[in-house]
Amino acid sequence: MQFGTAGLRAAMGAGISHMNDLTIIQTTQGFCRYLEKQFSDLKQRGVVISFDARAHPPSGGNSRRFARLAATTFVCQGIPVYLFSDITPTPFVPYTVLHLKLCAGIMITASHNPKQDNGYKVYWDNGAQIISPHDKGISQAIEENLEPWPQAWDDSLLDGSPLLHDPSASINNDYFEELKKYCFHRSVNKETMVKFVHTSVHGVGHNFVQAAFKAFDLVPPEAVPEQKDPDPEFPTVKYPNPEEGKGVLTLSFALADKTKAKIVLANDPDADRLAVAEKQESGEWRVFSGNELGALLGWWLFTSWKEKNQDRSALKDTYMMSSTVSSKILRAIALKEGFHFEETLTGFKWMGNRAKQLIDQGKTVLFAFEEAIGYMCCPFVLDKDGVSAAVISAELASFLATKNLSLSQQLKAIYVEYGYHITKASYFICYDQGTIKKLFENLRNYDGKNNYPKTCGKFKISAIRDLTTGYDDSQSDKKAEPPVLKPGQDSTEHADSVLVPVSFCRHAAFISHVPPHQFCSICFLTSTIGWQPRQLLSPLCPCAYAF
Repeated sequence: MQFGTAGLRAAMGAGISHMNDLTIIQTTQGFCRYLEKQFSDLKQRGVVISFDARAHPPSGGNSRRFARLAATTFVCQGIPVYLFSDITPTPFVPYTVLHLKLCAGIMITASHNPKQDNGYKVYWDNGAQIISPHDKGISQAIEENLEPWPQAWDDSLLDGSPLLHDPSASINNDYFEELKKYCFHRSVNKETMVKFVHTSVHGVGHNFVQAAFKAFDLVPPEAVPEQKDPDPEFPTVKYPNPEEGKGVLTLSFALADKTKAKIVLANDPDADRLAVAEKQESGEWRVFSGNELGALLGWWLFTSWKEKNQDRSALKDTYMMSSTVSSKILRAIALKEGFHFEETLTGFKWMGNRAKQLIDQGKTVLFAFEEAIGYMCCPFVLDKDGVSAAVISAELASFLATKNLSLSQQLKAIYVEYGYHITKASYFICYDQGTIKKLFENLRNYDGKNNYPKTCGKFKISAIRDLTTGYDDSQSDKKAEPPVLKPGQDSTEHADSVLVPVSFCRHAAFISHVPPHQFCSICFLTSTIGWQPRQLLSPLCPCAYAF
């Protein structure tokens, strides 16, 4: 295993390449030593640690035990630890870091990975996931502190320690009190007849989403009974990832049909992501993509903010963000409405850190999202948060119902207003680094050395942006913005009404029915060929992976 900006993630089991007691202690020892160098007041401020419900009986590893060992490692060095006494959603860790002004946070989770996996996710004192150079500094410190400290194994040190604090009650109360500020139509919520079904997919989300609905004066959603309680075996799904769509939501649809609910809300196991489905007039269920729900939530949060802020001068200090692999619908909305849009590199670590910079400058950050069903609807959490996204989506649906509109109808209205941004996404998984490198080298040398593809299916490619090499032929200096991304692979190709973001495990095509403006509503490159509405075709990725 190698520590990076995402921390650690691997299968639980014996050995240095797995998540186990030893590797948790080693990682925490290195992190502890690095924090000591960075914060002179570490022993006054401390850190927060929480965990999900994952467990691996064959090896004896589980998230709760890993969290206690991490806490023990800090406590034996005289550092205060705020250790949650029970499972929490991942976003509660960055919230606690900011709320209690702590030096760092650790979340033991593997999110929606297969059941055998676990992870170690790290937040800095700004409440955002770590970015370089902290990852390299922590990694080096781990290598320098591999010998377990004598007391690090003995989690009984935590019992009765004055350095151990349980923030569960106060953080639960304060989080939901802050969440109430994002309830814009309480009277509508109290009267709504819209019914919701919620699944936590055997994860931690149930109690927290129920509490969020109560905070908004919404009737709590019906919970899928087979998936309501935490279960590390994830017995009812092949993959515990609501991004998989209908395959994960079969039980949710059945319950919704039984209870006549029109909306399904689904969190991943650590409740930092959200999927939403809506029953159509045809009787079919529509699962919204991450880009579609991002469009709906972005529109809703801006519309609600605008109603409370009539002074248009406030727009100059108002921001939304999305990552480079996501739809540019927020850019289209920003251009027409007058607020700022910023694009970041892939991952909420970039959006969270950038949001904190803007907030510290006195700016207002309304919303950020990524196509992998991650949404930051409330800037008191500088990371994706599936709990707040769930209840805000429910209020949106309830409000639209008073106008006799569905989520699907409102999405179409957004497209009519700001330009169509349509996504057809799929992916495959490749663990072989050699194969990954070869795929991307083939793209970069498609018909000769240093020549990228010129067409994507029937579409002409008008611009290439390769964030791994830092190349962008739409720029006069051929240099890509955002800055070069390493060590992963990430490239974007702008075609004639087609945008194809390509990453190491995911290939997606964004097909835009663009009104005849002088710019593309996705990438805003000046058109030399004239943008015309096109029918959705079946595009072929340049590496020949068919969608």
